[in-house]
This record gives sequence, structure tokens and C-alpha cells, in this order.
Amino acid sequence: MSVEFVASSFLPTRWGNFTMHGFIIPETGKEHIALTMGEWDSDEPVLGRIHSECLTGDALFSQRCDCGYQLESAMRRISEQGKGFILYLRQEGRGIGLINKIRAYDLQDQGYDTVAANIKLGFAADMRDFSICQPMLAHLGIHKVRLMTNNPQKIKAMQDAAGIEIVERVPLEVGDNPYNHFYLQTKAKQMGHLLKIDRVEK
Repeated sequence: MSVEFVASSFLPTRWGNFTMHGFIIPETGKEHIALTMGEWDSDEPVLGRIHSECLTGDALFSQRCDCGYQLESAMRRISEQGKGFILYLRQEGRGIGLINKIRAYDLQDQGYDTVAANIKLGFAADMRDFSICQPMLAHLGIHKVRLMTNNPQKIKAMQDAAGIEIVERVPLEVGDNPYNHFYLQTKAKQMGHLLKIDRVEK
């Protein structure tokens, strides 16, 4: 699947000034963006995050997940370091889409966990595609990554499917609250996310 760069622009934020880069997948018309700050050498490991879109968490401040907290924390850490990147991928609800995500939330309200809800709707637990990251990072001149994530499967996907060298995993444990406790438990116990047990065992 090809990924085409479209344009870049200045993006001032609460965490400093970023550059926003737009990309499109011609076959589907799907749009993705990257945020960058600072400069780096071609062989330098760059701090960054691969963040899948979460409208409810990123824009509506939902506390049912930790997505918005992770995005804000990643932007803040990049700003503190003075350089880094975020790939913001339009893969809502682990790839199932916004409306199906709402259906999954309804099932979770009935007692299903995140994984069981997706399966009940006829989807895999995680439908995201990380192969699109490699051409985006190549355009940005990034070949080695210090990845902010708690998800070892994302590291595996980035290395195996996308061919990206991950030199370090940087933990990103933020945003736990009473509303996302069960969600974080599911991430840790069923999806293998590296979260501290005392954080999710309450």
C-alpha cells in the first residue's frame, strides 16, 4: 500500500510549536498526519509515538480509555526534549471505526471487556495496520525510534511488518482513573500491555 506526502504546515500547541505533515493513501483516500519538532541526524534514534486516532479520548476528553492522556503526555515529552515525532493514524477504535466503537462501548456497558466486545461485533481484537508507518517515517528522515508505548505487540508490528528499528521502549503509563480501570486491566491481562500490576489491580 502506497502512502503519499501532501503538505506541511506550522502548528502551535500548548506544548510548543510543531510542524504538521499530511499524508494520504491513494487506494483508499484515507488521511493520516505526523507532528514533528526539532531536527535529527539520519542515524539518530528519535523519540516518538505511533498514536491511533481516538475521537472520544483525544477530542472529547473521555476517561473510558487512556488515549488522550497518552497523546498529551507524548507531546509534552517531545517538547521537553526539543525534538521528536508523533504519527497520528486514522484507525479509530483499534481499526473498527467510530460507529462500531460506540457499539463496542455499549457492549462494555453490559459487562464485556474490550477484546470480547470487538469479537462479539465480528472483529479481531485489534484491526490496526502499522505498515503505513514506514513510508511516513522515511519521509521524515527517521530510521531509528525510541517508541513511547506500553504495547509490545506494537513494537513487534513496527519491526516485523513495517521494518522499523525500535531501539528503546519508553513507557507511557498515564491517565488511570476509576472509569478506565477495567479497560486497563484488559490491556494488561489479555493484550499483554506492560502496565504495573499495582496500577490495574484495584
